[in-house]
Parts: sequence; C-alpha cells; structure tokens
Amino acid sequence: MNSLLDLGIKAKAASKELGAASKDLKNKALVSIADALICRKNEIIEANSIDLEKGKQAGMSEALIDRLCLDEKRILGMAQGVKDLCDLEDPIGNVLEEFTRPNGIKIKKISVPMGVIGIIYEARPNVTSDAAAISLKAGSAVILRGGKEAFNSNLKITEIMREAIAEVGLNSDCIQLVSDTSRQSSIDLMTLKGYVDLLIPRGSAGLIKAAVENSTVPIIETGTGNCHAFVDSSADIAMAADIVFNGKVQRPSVCNALESLLVCEDIADTALPVICDRLKEANVEIRGCEKTCEILNYAIPACEEDFATEFLGYIISVKVVKDINEALAHIDKYSTHHSECIITKSEENAELFLKSVDSAAVYVNASTRFTDGGEFGFGAEIGISTQKLHARGPMGLKELTSYKYITYGNGQIR
Repeated sequence: MNSLLDLGIKAKAASKELGAASKDLKNKALVSIADALICRKNEIIEANSIDLEKGKQAGMSEALIDRLCLDEKRILGMAQGVKDLCDLEDPIGNVLEEFTRPNGIKIKKISVPMGVIGIIYEARPNVTSDAAAISLKAGSAVILRGGKEAFNSNLKITEIMREAIAEVGLNSDCIQLVSDTSRQSSIDLMTLKGYVDLLIPRGSAGLIKAAVENSTVPIIETGTGNCHAFVDSSADIAMAADIVFNGKVQRPSVCNALESLLVCEDIADTALPVICDRLKEANVEIRGCEKTCEILNYAIPACEEDFATEFLGYIISVKVVKDINEALAHIDKYSTHHSECIITKSEENAELFLKSVDSAAVYVNASTRFTDGGEFGFGAEIGISTQKLHARGPMGLKELTSYKYITYGNGQIR
C-alpha cells in the first residue's frame, strides 16, 4: 500500500500543475506522446511480444489474444487517437452557466478537472495511451492499473509517455502505472480516497462487481456489454443479416459487439437461415432456443446462462420471440444496459423500442458497434458508462470534468 500511496501523493501534486496548464501546453504534450509512440513502436512491439507469448503459454483465448496484440497498425492508431485530441475543444474553464441574483451577486458555473483519475483495466494495452491522453487533455493526472497479461506492454507505453510529456515541461507524474498487478493492488487503488478523485474500472463483469463492492472512491461503471439485436417481423432480412454479422464478427472481443440475437417468430423460418448461415461461415457458434434448433440443424441448445453471457468471442445466443413485447422483456431481463438495436420497417415498433429499452445506446437499423467515442465524434474515449449518474454511454472529455461555482460580490452578506 505504501508504494500505491506514494503514487497517490505524486499524482495529487502533479494534478495541481496539470490543472493550471494551458491548452497549448497540453496539446504540445499530446503531440509529443503521439510522436514518441510512433518513433518507438518497435520497442512497444517487442514488449508486447513477451506478453503475447506468455498469454499463449497460459492458454489465453483467441479473443483475449486479439485484445492483447499490438502491431504497427494498432500503434499508429493509438498515436493518431492521441493526436486527434488536440483538435477538440479544451473542456476546462468553460462557462457552463452564468446568472445574476437579485442581490447583485454574479455567479458562474465553470468546468474544472476531476483531479486524479484511477483506471483499472485488463488485457488491452491500447487503453494505456487512450486513458492517459484523454485524462491529460481533461486536466487530470492518471494512475493506471493494467492487467498482468499486458504488463510489459503497459510498462513500455507508460515509460514512453512519461518521457514525452517531461520533454515539453509537464510533470511526468501526471501519468503513472501501478507496477503491482495483484488483486490487492486493485483493492488498494479502489480505497485510495483522498488521493484518487474518480475511479473507472474497465473490463470484465467480475472487475466491475469488485469495484462496486469495494471502492471508497467514487466510480463510474463501464464496459460489460451483453448487447442485443431484435429482428422485427417487418425487418429487411438482408439488412438484418448485415447488421448482425457486423455486430458479431467485425471485432467480437469488444464490449459493443453483439452477443444475443432475437428474431420474431413470424419471420424466423426465413430470417434465421439467412442471418445465421453467414455467421456460421465465419465460424460463429450458434446457441439457440428450442425453436432455433428446430430451424437450424447446426445450432447448439442454449442454456439459461448463455442468454446472460458476454461471450467476447465467436459465440452468439439466439432466441425466437413471439413479438416485440417478448423481445423487450428478454432484453430487460438479460441486458447489461450497454447497447441494443432493433431492425424494423415499423416506425411504431422503432419508437416503442427506443422508449422502452433502458440502455446507454439504443439503435434503429444500425450496428451496436457504433457505441464508441470516436464514432460519436467525441475523439478518444475513457470507456462506455452503463450507469446513469454523472455520465452514460461513451465518455469523452466533457464526462471527465466536474464544475464549480464562482461568485462575484461587492459586500453582500446574508
């Protein structure tokens, strides 16, 4: 705990400097990070190869290996994501409201940094640069606690970023990495009240649950995505097949990937073969209800747990439902409140779905894969919030700020 406390003390001090930094200095630091990631990409790939080899030896799944892997293309994407933040409006010091009271006191509500943000995440080393960069732009120091699977990658990326921001005059302690990857270090970070102002856990349902149950620091729940697509009776089946295929196959290891398919019984005999044959060709395992298995001879009978599972791989649960009301009930029961979509030509059913589904992002005739800060135009994101307080959905710069009221008087007393 002493080492983590030391990180907290350093981060708190660095946050004061960063909170007062100009937009130009923060952008200069971001450009420096982006350039350094590109210039030293071979060092990152070398460190990542150690993690990949250890992951394969440990029997890590193909989906997790995909999350862990950093190649030149992904590193260039990381660098571009950092650089893109420079084009976004600075979220700090903006006047959100301004008014004058009858007694003459003038009040302004202005955006301010959170201070120190703690981020706990698992086997996705690209989060290291994303989280550090967006926190920096938002004026907050960051303490990163990545998973043991990506330790060497995270360590190298953090080293590069710390050196890059120091070169332009920012305190390198604005970005820090917890070197201890034991479960206890996560708990310690969750309870570093007084030094960490906001905790964001990104990863499995188990991680989120542990943070909710143990944290004494305010948290934002993110990540877990048991995302659904409902194919309504009026749906364009070809469109539905495209949307479902994209949602499931384009990148199955991420939280906005599609995990569950619901099809109206009126069109199930026709729609299921069209949609699921394409999935089968991509080696997606179909775990279906009894009716699904009757229609698709290659489907595997689904159990109750399958409908509640975020697979993060080439598996999808499939259920034939009577109508939109049964679909809504199913989603209400199993959803993790991340992203859901309906494929329909019915405006009435589209509106019912939009109003009834209690998730952070709800779609009509579009893939759940769009639940992303970049796709929403926010630039880099810190995560997808599945809760309702403070922030919900893709969290960009504005969601990483707080506010305070400043008042101007001329001797008023109460």
